[in-house]
Amino acid sequence: MSSSLAERLNAERHRRFVGRKRELDLFESALVATELPFHVLHIFGPGGVGKTSLIGQFAQICQQQNVQFIYVDARNIEPTSDSFVSTLQLLMGLNSIDSPLQVLATKAERHVILLDTYETLAPLDEWLREKFLPQLPENTLIVIAGRYPPTSAWRTDPGWQALIHPLPLRNLSPEESQAYLIRRAVPTTQHQVVLDFTHGHPFALSLVADVFAQGQEICFQPESVPDVVKTLLEKFVQDVPTSAHRMALEACALVRVTTETLLALMLNVPDAHELFTWLRGLSLIESGQLGIFPHDLAREVLTADLRWRNPDWYAELHRRARLYYTTRLQQTHGQEQHRVLFDYIFLHRDNPAIRPRFTWQENSSLLTDTMRETDKSALLHMVAKHEGEESARLAAHWLTQQPQGVLVFRDSQQQPVGFVLMVALHQAIEDLQADPGAVAAWNYLQTQAPLRPNEGATLFRFWMAQDTYQAVSPLQSLIFINFVQHHRLTAGLAFTFFSCAEPNFWAAMFAYADLARLPEADFQVGGRRYGVYGHDWRVVSTTAWQELLAQREVAASAIAIAPTDVSEPLLVLSQPEFVEAVQDALRNFSRPNTLQNNPLLRSRLVMEHPAIANSTQRITVLQTLVQEAVNSLQTSPREAKYYRALEHTYIHPAVTQEQAAELLDLPFSTFRRHLKAGVMRVADILWHREIS
Repeated sequence: MSSSLAERLNAERHRRFVGRKRELDLFESALVATELPFHVLHIFGPGGVGKTSLIGQFAQICQQQNVQFIYVDARNIEPTSDSFVSTLQLLMGLNSIDSPLQVLATKAERHVILLDTYETLAPLDEWLREKFLPQLPENTLIVIAGRYPPTSAWRTDPGWQALIHPLPLRNLSPEESQAYLIRRAVPTTQHQVVLDFTHGHPFALSLVADVFAQGQEICFQPESVPDVVKTLLEKFVQDVPTSAHRMALEACALVRVTTETLLALMLNVPDAHELFTWLRGLSLIESGQLGIFPHDLAREVLTADLRWRNPDWYAELHRRARLYYTTRLQQTHGQEQHRVLFDYIFLHRDNPAIRPRFTWQENSSLLTDTMRETDKSALLHMVAKHEGEESARLAAHWLTQQPQGVLVFRDSQQQPVGFVLMVALHQAIEDLQADPGAVAAWNYLQTQAPLRPNEGATLFRFWMAQDTYQAVSPLQSLIFINFVQHHRLTAGLAFTFFSCAEPNFWAAMFAYADLARLPEADFQVGGRRYGVYGHDWRVVSTTAWQELLAQREVAASAIAIAPTDVSEPLLVLSQPEFVEAVQDALRNFSRPNTLQNNPLLRSRLVMEHPAIANSTQRITVLQTLVQEAVNSLQTSPREAKYYRALEHTYIHPAVTQEQAAELLDLPFSTFRRHLKAGVMRVADILWHREIS
């Protein structure tokens, strides 16, 4: 006899099913046990994670074990007790007057009730828990599958606590996901990009596989298959009440963790409590200690759809979140600032240069600490393990000479699991010759970017995790967070060097972060060559750097500004050059057309002034800064004479310097001495503002 269509369907579903060995073993062991270890197996997880497919496998196991089962799809019934009983009567082949409970009570053998899509029966939860299920015979195994975990009433009831087994259903592992893609004949060259997009979510994997089944030659890109995105969205969000709720969901998808405060700012509403509560109740939203966040695939789908459908709104949400984090960075310190930096950098995750080289799940068990004397042997062992004994000898030198530059990352047992060692080059001139890495960095500074008075340079000389060295890991990401924090908090920092064992691997990410490859600063230790990246904070300051990254942050958007369209770089002037430029600015104070050629217009002093918007405003700002410096002299009795000489020569000048001397009733030689001293004093005031 030919098989039925239902049998063919079941066979095909079984053929495509992969993974879930732990869940299948748990069910089968309970099914064949002499006494049921639990009576309710409650499976829960977000939409599309594979609950229905797993229930189908449970049904097949029942058939193999000759155990009778009833499959109830709650989507097909009304959430009332009468409708539920009527459905059981229909599935069991009973008459309307027969009681399913009485019929089941007569069965001595084990039987199973598979109750799928349980979230639609929320109004019946209490009735099922208190009335219906307790009347079932003791040999009944009930499997509940829904989006939500058991309610508190299940978890707090002493009886049900002993009889229920909650089972969260997560995404497939990378190995299981790859097995599925192979089974669906998805080209192996496309596996990684598909895995990066789906995170092992079964429904997403099946949809993407369907796309490939229609055309094997495609190159999968989330934005290039909007129909997949649309279908996934419909699966996740079936009934969004209003456009405000949709925007709240989109905002939540773009940030790492959402709070009410952040949501209100991103949506520009005074109170986001109702929207936040709605988000929190969605099955695709999870709650953590710091706020709420969407399921990985939900985030991918919502972000890809928004970026494709409304790039302007995508960019605006980024801008509002960035503004919030920038403000928070000014208000926080230490570990709290680390967390805000994680949130800030998370905004860059859509960029392909950042995504594969940064882990976004902050590892809260890792503690950033200073070095203790007892840590040294463990740190040196790490260096010897990954870089050899010669590098360990150099690390020992710096641990002794600059212990304040060491950050140690500890696990929950307070043991070192990684560290970063930063060398302050400007404080180690006498020790530099001991280390080829420090010598190479210092030589680069001397020839390419000399330090000025009160400026410093940092070399990130050693950085590693105990087990993974410099590979992508939560600890490596934490080191990069500390890199950002270091240049934000270190006064007078002019240059940063970052050495890498595998410089080519980090090329895309460091280029994105505006760290230039500096082959002139490369060095060799123990027969191994290390590549160096660097950034001159005097050329592209912290403020300009943040603006640059803000442009690159939305580079996946259609309206993103090209990464090369950045603010004009700062001009780094030596102190003699700076003084000469101040003298020129004073001489031409009243001649804006001539001032437009003054080097100070590209100095940090002027470029980072909050009033700057264009070159015309730079001239005005320069005039304001010069006049403020001149005016400050009149508050000092000793320097007031300098102020008067400058005022009558440059600010409100007399026709000639001789006439200015006459106005001040001074011998011309004395006037000239006061004027020269005043110019140098103004240059000194502005110089300290430039390098502070």
